[in-house]
Amino acid sequence: MSVKAKLAIILSFIVFILLGLSILLHDYVTRIDLHEQAEQDMEVVARQFMLSIASYRHGIGFIDREWEERLRLAAIAAADRLGPRRDQVSEAALNGAAGELGLKQLVVLSANQDQPVPIIASASPAANLDSAIWQSRMGWLAEELSKVEETVGYWSPPYEPLAAGGINPDKWGYYASAELDYILAVSLDNASLKEAVDVVGPAPVYDKAIQSIEAMVEIRLFDLGPSAVDNPQEATYRQLDQMWFTRYGGTYVLGTNRYMEPTDYERAQMALKNGPDYHKVEMDGRTWIKGYVPFDDGSAYVLGMVMDEQIAVDDKVAEEMRQNIIMSGLAWLVVALFSYWISGFLLRPIRSILWKVNEVSSGRFDASLLVRRKDEFGQLALRVNAMSKNLAIYTAKLKQAFEENRSMKEYLESFINHTTDAIHVVDLEGRITQVNRAFEKMFGWSTEEAIGQVLPLVPESEQEEERKAVEALRSGKLLDAREVLRRTKWGEDLAVSVTTSPIRDRNGAIGAIASITRDMTSRNKMEELLRQSEKLTTVGQLAAGVAHEIRNPLTTLRGFLQLQQQTKSLNLQHNDLMLSELDRINLIVSEFLILAKPQAIKFQIKDVRYILGDVISLLDSQAHLCNVVFLERFAEEPCTVSCEENQLKQVFINLLKNAMESMPQGGEIEISVARTPGQTITIAIRDQGTGIPEEMIPKLGDPFFTGKEAGTGLGIMVSQRIIHSHHGTMHISSTVGEGTTVELVLPASRRETGAMDENGVQ
Repeated sequence: MSVKAKLAIILSFIVFILLGLSILLHDYVTRIDLHEQAEQDMEVVARQFMLSIASYRHGIGFIDREWEERLRLAAIAAADRLGPRRDQVSEAALNGAAGELGLKQLVVLSANQDQPVPIIASASPAANLDSAIWQSRMGWLAEELSKVEETVGYWSPPYEPLAAGGINPDKWGYYASAELDYILAVSLDNASLKEAVDVVGPAPVYDKAIQSIEAMVEIRLFDLGPSAVDNPQEATYRQLDQMWFTRYGGTYVLGTNRYMEPTDYERAQMALKNGPDYHKVEMDGRTWIKGYVPFDDGSAYVLGMVMDEQIAVDDKVAEEMRQNIIMSGLAWLVVALFSYWISGFLLRPIRSILWKVNEVSSGRFDASLLVRRKDEFGQLALRVNAMSKNLAIYTAKLKQAFEENRSMKEYLESFINHTTDAIHVVDLEGRITQVNRAFEKMFGWSTEEAIGQVLPLVPESEQEEERKAVEALRSGKLLDAREVLRRTKWGEDLAVSVTTSPIRDRNGAIGAIASITRDMTSRNKMEELLRQSEKLTTVGQLAAGVAHEIRNPLTTLRGFLQLQQQTKSLNLQHNDLMLSELDRINLIVSEFLILAKPQAIKFQIKDVRYILGDVISLLDSQAHLCNVVFLERFAEEPCTVSCEENQLKQVFINLLKNAMESMPQGGEIEISVARTPGQTITIAIRDQGTGIPEEMIPKLGDPFFTGKEAGTGLGIMVSQRIIHSHHGTMHISSTVGEGTTVELVLPASRRETGAMDENGVQ
């Protein structure tokens, strides 16, 4: 899809979203406005009812007073015609009087003040004197008669309601006189009365509200006066003049009360107290809006109204939404066409820029864009031209750098693959990711066999040390070359020197570990030969001192044996001395043999003080011959190290011999042993010899470099390597004419120092 089409679609989609949101917002606002309009319509209807009821009360009062007077006069005239005695009144007489006076009906009642009873009535219309309405009339009359002392006077109640609706135009009056032994009930019939009531009554307002407001389905007037409070259950259905109207099935039905509920009376009470109240209810599967508006004329009337939300709100909202959707659809179509056209117009310069980009992507940088515009597209074209020129320059540089990198890569690969040291790289999980040819040759695994595998290169005895080394690398420490054992594919253990280094990414995080392994088998054999050569040299030089040391106890033994031979007796004291001298000879010979034969390398926990004591005893006789005195300054606390005892003895013998040879006139050699706070053991040997020139000190330890006429230069070299194999250091300092100090530092044993035997072993 082209950018032009995409841009047109995006713009059209944005407009579509905005139009949709506009329709939804309009729907929401319209729905709120229509609800408010429905509430306002209810309030308007309520105000109209207030005015109509006030007018009704005034008009119906005037009519009521006029017709009361007519009924009173008609009742007096009828009484004159019927006579004073009840037994003289017949139905025919009642019919005649009614017709003559224009009365609708005449009824003779008993004169019982407590409970009047209808006795006889005129025949037109037929009167059911036992009906509920007559019982209600008699109850009202009895209540009125209870208010007077004598049954004399005239009484007329208000117009009576009809269950079918409207106002009963019949007006009743009750007349009693001292000359009559009965009470006469009279009723007038006049069609003009009904018409007058319909004109001044609230019915026209009901009808007008129902017809003018299409959504109005029911109107009800609540009377919440004192009588309603006395009997709320009955008052729930009490109406002003007992009237309500309901729209149902396209007709107006009086008195059906279809949409009212018992809770409406409580709502009406709340409206009378707090003001107009509106809410929605679900009935008959539809939603209805109910409103309760109290009259503000001080009366206890509340007008209850029911409106159909479907008609009042939903239908109008749906109609407006249809219109909005049609208009929005037309607007969206126009915007879509315009967006497509304007997108093509705006993106026209992009085509030339796209052509230039295609040229650049193909590696052709010479052609340039012709810039005629000064807007953003013109600036973009200028930048593209500049980019093309820069890319041409950078591409040439990249080609040159690529060739250099390729040459360097070939050089490094050649170096790695042709070096005699085995190189392999492992990830942090120990899986091998790269090996060189020397690795394949040294360990036996091919590249295909090694890549992605965790090879058993480390013997079990070395795994703990290897784990500590990896942890040290991960913590950021740098490791020196380590002489360890590694296992080949065939299960053979090789003595190797391993240099381990971390490989970090651009963020400095360790991602892999590289190891360079060098086979030390040949070098170790050479070093062993050098040590044996140095031992032989040392043995030859010690031979004279050992012979002199052995001659003394032998002379003692010979003397004691000659004495016993002469005396021909056995002296036990002489035997003890002879055995002691033999033990001394045995000790000297044993120490001498240590230097003469190879010993198995086995590190043990030994106290350096005892090892030095044995060496001093061995060299003591030679020291006497050279007029040399040993000064011992040993620490009182144990100074234990993990060591190979015979190798340390060889180091101490070499250093002490060198010290004695540097003092041809004799002197003192100070030997000190101390335990430092850093958990190391420091051994210092200081002589008073001729000293070593400063320029020769850095060369000490090089093979065959010596300042002696008959020396080999191997003693210091062997001693340094022995100390390094014990993870220690050797430092030589000297001043010509004053003497030399050799300081050895060995790591102290981590085991707690306890009771030790005579050899320094716990």
